[in-house]
Amino acid sequence: MDLELSGRRALITGGSRGIGLAIAHALGAEGVAVALCGRGQESLDRAVAELGAAGVTAMGVVADVTVPDQLATAVDRAAEDLGGLDLLVANAGGVVGGGLLDSTPQDWEQTYALNVLHAAHAVRSAVPHLRRSDAAAVVLVSSISGRTPGSRTSYASAKAAETFLAAALAQELAEYAIRVNAVSPGSTLFEGGGWDEYRLNRPAAFDAFANDEFPARRLVEVREVADVVCFVLSPRGSGINGAEIPVDGGQIQPGPGRSWPRLSQPPTDR
Repeated sequence: MDLELSGRRALITGGSRGIGLAIAHALGAEGVAVALCGRGQESLDRAVAELGAAGVTAMGVVADVTVPDQLATAVDRAAEDLGGLDLLVANAGGVVGGGLLDSTPQDWEQTYALNVLHAAHAVRSAVPHLRRSDAAAVVLVSSISGRTPGSRTSYASAKAAETFLAAALAQELAEYAIRVNAVSPGSTLFEGGGWDEYRLNRPAAFDAFANDEFPARRLVEVREVADVVCFVLSPRGSGINGAEIPVDGGQIQPGPGRSWPRLSQPPTDR
């Protein structure tokens, strides 16, 4: 299927590794020029080189997405270097602190800033550029934790807000012909990620988690998330707007379940 993405231009926050980098590869394979936003120059350089070796037009811009001015500058620079923006993927996310009793008010503020506020600021900054596109689309990479409560309340509630944000933005930005959707990964395995580390360090517990929580007895892979994001962003997915699309392999519950040892700081579902 031709996704009709060739020649489009995309910005991906948190694009230097994991899900973000997989999305960049998938979009690049469809002929999209990509800009990656991340906090570290070295990791961005590696990602851009990796994409370039695969024949993808790519550039990187350093920014802390929790600082609105830095994020706005990154969006504008990406649009300038790519000659405009058609697509935005707000992928950066994560959690600071543990559960309610193991976290501080500052942990909650940082978790919300990293997830829902970063997504809102990224979209706000991108709208002037996206309005010039004839196929503008946005994906907020949320989490199944936003609809199925997990073990860390700050992360779960922030992701619930991010998912709701996508639906609300779809309504608000409809007059500008900008589609907005949320894609919600389940526990996703990629090299160097939290679940990969757990798999290596606690193989028996990891296997129990995969066997008990997933019908296919395996975690989601980044390419599976990336493929869904590509379709939702594409003109072939133009009928999808204001939706939340889980990519979780049928996962029963996010994060640590009752059937396997609890961690003091477990990986996030993505």
